[in-house]
Amino acid sequence: MESVRNDGRRTAVVMGASRGLGRAIGERLAADGCQVHLMARSEADLAALAAEIGDRASWRALDVADPQALAEALRLAEETYGAIDVLVCNAGGPKPGGLTELTEQDWADAWHLTLMSTVRAVREVAPGMVRRKHGRIVVVGSSSVRAPIRGLLLSNVYRAGVLALVRTLAPEFGPAGVTINMVAPGRFDTERVATLDKRRAEQRAVPVEQVRAESIARIPVGRYGIPPELASAVAFLSGDEASYITGQCLLVDGGLVVSDQ
Repeated sequence: MESVRNDGRRTAVVMGASRGLGRAIGERLAADGCQVHLMARSEADLAALAAEIGDRASWRALDVADPQALAEALRLAEETYGAIDVLVCNAGGPKPGGLTELTEQDWADAWHLTLMSTVRAVREVAPGMVRRKHGRIVVVGSSSVRAPIRGLLLSNVYRAGVLALVRTLAPEFGPAGVTINMVAPGRFDTERVATLDKRRAEQRAVPVEQVRAESIARIPVGRYGIPPELASAVAFLSGDEASYITGQCLLVDGGLVVSDQ
């Protein structure tokens, strides 16, 4: 772990921060003045991102699906900085597939990665926020919580559970000035979406460009999102301006869900 001193900035922990949406969130919160503590599996990617951000970043390589490693990392971050002001719960998407394709192990792995990583992180960090009477928790979910996505059964099921967690905890945390919300991205230009597009193209035996074009045609704004756009939503919900917003799910999808209804 590369450590830096705490000089009075707000401290934000960003899980799944090495690539894609998580990386953009870490960059944006640092640009907004936060001390960011970055967590993900790839040591090389985290080190490179922290070096790019500079003295506002520290990092720890771990699998957020590992209960012990996650708990230890969060405790160390709180000890190092004195407080965690912002917690961003984010993890890579679980394995794609339908009911007959997915094994018991696939379900168990997704439970740890998608649902329990958020449960455990919030359980570790929220008590300190409540004691200090201030905190922001933002969970990165998926537009599937509003409209299930074909072929992503594990994501559809477990992300819905995460949203239920958010909505259940909001009334408990609210009196202490702690907010908890979900941002629900639609189709973004990330490695995850590129992999899913490729999989669909192979299943249909069509060019991946055709799958992408068909997806874009369903999005009212006419394109995939870019990670900094989601990071802006997270930054807003992480700030003082969002103190009256809690228990909510903010769709960041270019109008995709509305268009599909």
